[in-house]
Amino acid sequence: MFTGIVSDLGEILSVDKIPAGLRTRIRTVYDPATIDIGASIACGGPCHTVVAKGTDAGGHWFEVDSGAETLALTTVGAWQAGHKINLERSLSMGAELGGHLVLGHVDGLARITKREDHPDSVYFQFEAPDEMAPFIARKGSVALDGTSLTVNEADGNLFSVFLIPHTLEVTTWSARHVGDAVNLEVDMMARYAARLAEFAKPA
Repeated sequence: MFTGIVSDLGEILSVDKIPAGLRTRIRTVYDPATIDIGASIACGGPCHTVVAKGTDAGGHWFEVDSGAETLALTTVGAWQAGHKINLERSLSMGAELGGHLVLGHVDGLARITKREDHPDSVYFQFEAPDEMAPFIARKGSVALDGTSLTVNEADGNLFSVFLIPHTLEVTTWSARHVGDAVNLEVDMMARYAARLAEFAKPA
């Protein structure tokens, strides 16, 4: 479980093919001594399991494996050495819930359709997949590339958010542009509400 509050801007050091998919080594400020093998870290949105960790001359790093479903549903398959990704460690009991409850289970890809830079914020508009659009509501929450964001407007498949300077500074969002695909996870509460409504329909 995560909150969508990015706590490190990691850098991909290497991406290697393995029988199960891809293995990625990621540079981080996280101290390997505090990371257990098998721990969960959200990497650009998708939850990944740590399979190796260490420290070298360049600093701390950890490795994760990405399977077929992750590669099919997310941007992970496009990762390359040098790319920056948003990182968040899993939520611990008693920790402050600064964003919203995020599972790290990406539903699909949203695509940036508009970016407008303002003095105190940046406006982004996205197009969501048809099957995900009904779960995105005005003033509701979404996780985009692992960042908890509040929906400004929602109209059909289009929705928008405003990002403040702090968010732009500590995440990958300053480098996002029109046409980019981003990992989308809709609010888990919206998914459960839709499922309950389905069973509440008259027979």
